[in-house]
Amino acid sequence: MVVYGIQLPVQSQSTLYAESWEAGAGVADLVAVARAADAHGFDYVACCDHVAIPRRLAGAMSTVWYDPVATLSFLAAATERVRLLSHVAVVGLRHPLVTAKAYATLDHLSGGRLVLGVGAGHVREEFEAVGADFAGRGRVLDETIDALRAALGPEEYPEHSGERFSFRDLGQRPRPAQDRVPVWVGGSSPAALRRAALKGDGWLPQGDPRDRLPERIARLRRLREEAGIKEPVTVGAITEALYVGAPKWDVGRRTLAGGPEALASSLRAYGEMGVHQIQVRFRSRSRTELTDQMAAFAAEVAPHL
Repeated sequence: MVVYGIQLPVQSQSTLYAESWEAGAGVADLVAVARAADAHGFDYVACCDHVAIPRRLAGAMSTVWYDPVATLSFLAAATERVRLLSHVAVVGLRHPLVTAKAYATLDHLSGGRLVLGVGAGHVREEFEAVGADFAGRGRVLDETIDALRAALGPEEYPEHSGERFSFRDLGQRPRPAQDRVPVWVGGSSPAALRRAALKGDGWLPQGDPRDRLPERIARLRRLREEAGIKEPVTVGAITEALYVGAPKWDVGRRTLAGGPEALASSLRAYGEMGVHQIQVRFRSRSRTELTDQMAAFAAEVAPHL
């Protein structure tokens, strides 16, 4: 069975995907969409992570990037069951103990609903501003995942000894509510795929075209098998933009639009290639249209997945 989640609107407003109505939206809209996801069986809601956007990139990326821990903690209190995904936390910008303290608290407060999505990051100035290693960010992320495994585990006094980070005899409470916080690794480069295979509980590809996914999923599984990793891995995919029904406005030529059965037939291809969760995105002109689309998808499309 394929489950479905959603990257929340409003909290990040890159021109690559933000709808025009989001520019004037606020907290009430964010809460309404999260509650709609909670009510309509979405597996997770997701929030991005950027500390600061340099002026050279602001035209395309905008400077609207809500903090994921603050945002997901706030939404945890407004929802009941939907999981809370950082997609993705650029954990190399912070010491692992700082990251662990924030996300352990989030998991504790939400009753164990955190999924920690992590990625290497791509904005040089962001790293330089906080004194983080941009050139070596891949190696930093590799070790940070190991450190976070320890720091988000069951021990009140976690231990880690590595090339960059070392800690012991330092207690952190509250502990996460989950015995093991799922770590999903984002990115589609060869290094990111290998990292997901060897260190992750899940893989979050970054918009890979459908025709590239089967080969990459096969490589992911092959790497895990060669490393002797027996635990299951959650494979994700970001779908094309969707519109349930016949749109009465221009939703773009790359949008999948149509009746529920047609959409479900198209989306089932993801499950057939080995995907376990799809991140869906709906074209919309208002918050109401978005939540209506979410409701229609849950009621009419999802049962056929």
